Amino acid sequence: MGKNMGSTDKTIRMILGIGLIALGLYFQSWWGLVGLVPVATSLMGRCLVYLPFGLSTCKTNVDMKKS
Repeated sequence: MGKNMGSTDKTIRMILGIGLIALGLYFQSWWGLVGLVPVATSLMGRCLVYLPFGLSTCKTNVDMKKS
């Protein structure tokens, strides 16, 4: 399974995830754990929601054709 996220997508997800985690810590809420999802997808470079739709934000789709 190839990567399907470009650098801008990964950066936005990382910032959003860290922000959600920070808000969860600030408000002492377990909802901050939701921020782990965008952080994890950003680190993996792969979004499972994109797969069924064949979406990709990568500049090249070379990795997607291998799977």
